[in-house]
Amino acid sequence: MGLIIGLAGQTLAPEEASYLTRKSVVGVILFSRNFQSRAQITELIAAMRAIKNNLLVCVDQEGGRVQRFVPEFVKLPALAEIGALYGHNPNRARLACVLHARAMALDMLSIGIDLSFAPVADLQRGNLAIGNRAFSADPVICAELVSLYADTLQSCGMAATLKHFPGHGSVLEDTHFDLASDQRELTDIFRQDLLPFMAAIMAHAKAVMTAHVSYPQVDKHAAGYSKYWLKHILRAQMGFQGAIISDDVGMAGGANIGTIADRINRHYRAGCDLILVCSAEATAEAMSQSLGRPAKHRLLKPLRAQRVGLAKRRISSKQFTKDLVRLYALLAAEAS
Repeated sequence: MGLIIGLAGQTLAPEEASYLTRKSVVGVILFSRNFQSRAQITELIAAMRAIKNNLLVCVDQEGGRVQRFVPEFVKLPALAEIGALYGHNPNRARLACVLHARAMALDMLSIGIDLSFAPVADLQRGNLAIGNRAFSADPVICAELVSLYADTLQSCGMAATLKHFPGHGSVLEDTHFDLASDQRELTDIFRQDLLPFMAAIMAHAKAVMTAHVSYPQVDKHAAGYSKYWLKHILRAQMGFQGAIISDDVGMAGGANIGTIADRINRHYRAGCDLILVCSAEATAEAMSQSLGRPAKHRLLKPLRAQRVGLAKRRISSKQFTKDLVRLYALLAAEAS
């Protein structure tokens, strides 16, 4: 069970540098609090890699309202805009999906990011946390666009992370702040929310992130703490062989489990391979108790940026700009 930890600020503190030397720490997730400029974030990533070269450097750079690095980086539209375009012109929406995924991946890979946790595979059904981060309320449209987005990311050299399994979009509550419970039967969840996950897993997506949502008609535990969801459904029934990543252990949606240590251990026992410990305070607590253990190499290797593959597919800055112009032109036509 490897830990992906958060940092307090824009430079690497001495105690944080010591955390990176631990075998249990396999990655770092970066937030807006860690970002000042392109030069600064590139320098921070280089400083971390000087300590641990194979560190997984991660971020949420989805587009729309979830973009941790904004000045000096591509400002991407929300995925829901692509889903809306699909309703009028599916071919243009597919093109916009490819352009969006490629722009995000190449922008992040260029500074040494391995993973931008994307795409959101949830349904756009009014959840306070998801909102327009999801492509569509329609499971079929969502499944097609999620699969295409995941495939494009991976063709650029970045592993796709499907989130938030088995679906966060059909409840109202934001699990950053509240407990969330989805009262539907398993058959309804399979027919709807799980369809995008199944489609993208068949397209060989390499990682899945869990939801802090509970589904009491299926199992009493929230998905990220549930052996039934992770080992029986995701692994055995859906055949997923990649990395299972927990959502942040500091979120309120998982707070009823107990301490940070309790949550980390419960995620591990349920079947999570990598566990997100996002706040600096939670990271310090985890490190003080020597929590975590080395993750399996076979799961980590596919998540590291495939820089050889990227070099073969490198596009010029002129082409990059042209792609962005096309993306915004497609969406502007839909808006008008």
